[in-house]
This record gives sequence, C-alpha cells and structure tokens, in this order.
Amino acid sequence: MCTEFARIDACTFTMGNDGPDAIVVDGEGPARRVELSCYDIATTCVTNREFSDFVRATKYVTDAERLGYSYVFYLQVPAEARARARHTAADLAWWLPVAFASWQRPEGAGSHIHTRQEHPVVHVSWHDAQAYCAWSGARLPTEAQWECAARGGLEGRRFAWGDALHDADGWHANVWRGDFPNAPADDWHPGPVAVEAFAPNGFGLYNVCGNVWEWCEDWFAPTYHVETEARDPRFGRPTGRRALRGGSYLCHDSYCNRYRVSARSSNTPDSTSGNVGFRVARQEASPELPGP
Repeated sequence: MCTEFARIDACTFTMGNDGPDAIVVDGEGPARRVELSCYDIATTCVTNREFSDFVRATKYVTDAERLGYSYVFYLQVPAEARARARHTAADLAWWLPVAFASWQRPEGAGSHIHTRQEHPVVHVSWHDAQAYCAWSGARLPTEAQWECAARGGLEGRRFAWGDALHDADGWHANVWRGDFPNAPADDWHPGPVAVEAFAPNGFGLYNVCGNVWEWCEDWFAPTYHVETEARDPRFGRPTGRRALRGGSYLCHDSYCNRYRVSARSSNTPDSTSGNVGFRVARQEASPELPGP
C-alpha cells in the first residue's frame, strides 16, 4: 500500500449546518464547535489498485461477491442487460441489482477495472472497508474527522473549495450534470473518475465532494449532533446503519443535494453499490467505539 496521508493537527472547527440547504431529517445540524485531536487521513479514496493488493495478499472475498450481485446505476448497464435486471425498489428505479457486479466487475459480467486502476474501488460494504483497514493498519475516519478534513480549513462553506458548484473555471467535482436521472449532459457520463481528478482542497484531499460516497466509522443517527461529545465525537450506539459522507457522481440538487461537506447519509453495513467507496485514516483508537 502506498497511500499518501495528510496530517490534520489538533484543532477546533464548526461542524454541521444550520443553513437553508441543510437536510433536517439527516441530522445535518445544529452546527456546533467540535474539538479534534491530531490524526492522519488519506488524500484519496482507496483505489482499485490498492484494493487489488489487499485481495491478492489475503484472498478476501467481498460481500457483493459472496452475495452474487450488487447495485448499478441503470445507465451504466448495457441496454440488453437492463431488461434482465429486476428493479427492487419502486422509489429508486434507477438502481439495478446486477448479477456478478463487484469491485472487479463494476457493471457486471464483461466489465473490468483494467483501465481503472486509479479509480476509487466501489461495490465495497462497510465490512469490506473494515477488512481492508485491518490489513493495512489504518481505520475509517469518524464523521467529525471526515468533515474537518473535507472542509480543508474553510469555515462555513458549502463545498471543499467555496460556495459555487461550478464557475468560470469549470466544474470542481464529479457530480451529476444534466437532468437527473435520465438525461446526462452530452459532455459527461455517469461513473467514477480517477481519485486525483480535480484540484485538492486546502488540506490536500481530493474528491471529498462527489465521485463516490465514503464510509465512516460511526453508526448513523439523525441525533448525532445532540448525542455526541464536542471533543473527538464518535457515535457508537448501534442503529443498523453506518455513516456515509461526500456524495457521489449521482448527486444533483434536484434530488440528492448531499455533495456538500456538512451533508450526511447512511446505509446498512453490508450494502454495496457502484457509487460507494472509502478512504482511510490513522490514529490511536480503541477498537470498540464508546457510546454517544
């Protein structure tokens, strides 16, 4: 593993969001001051190349491989295969459970990662991320560590670079372009890009907004900001769902305005899809999370 890390010195920052774009049901606020001890966090998500090294060394089999399928955005699936895939959620009709989709075959049988070695690994569950961390001597960042690092030293901004999603210099992140979910822009297609695409933030982190969702260490609860301590917060009470941060290439302000640095989401720890990956952190920590 040759991951590069950024050192985040002990600091106090404003976490959360009370603004008009805050998603209340996610528990995005109330905003508050949070103190963090010093830690290191990877400048990029774990890549296909890095995950391949882990699998070769350990013979690890991911949750998606054991299950025999994973979820793929329908426009990434060849037209003939779409007819064979059966929708499982009426309110999320753009997700297809595709047989044999996994980290090695992101769109199912016939696809591969040979030309995507520096793309973030996807179709990895929280359990898979934990297994990688155990092998590499790292761990997942807490939500607080993730948000502090993602902000890059900018207080009160929507994104890692400021408040505008795109400007005269162009786009700053890989998020949905066009009309979601059926009409992507002519010059863009849905899918992850290389982990070092776009400029890094003030702490040297790449793609903390968009590209792929990133698993965090904490259990997820909408009451996170009122239940956790202000110093080195961790939500340790099991809720059945683990926290996700950063948004993905499928985020759009008409549907999932969660590519902002304060936004939160979650999924069950065994869930996998083509827009979820992870980055790692390093710090002395107890293997068991304390209560909230």
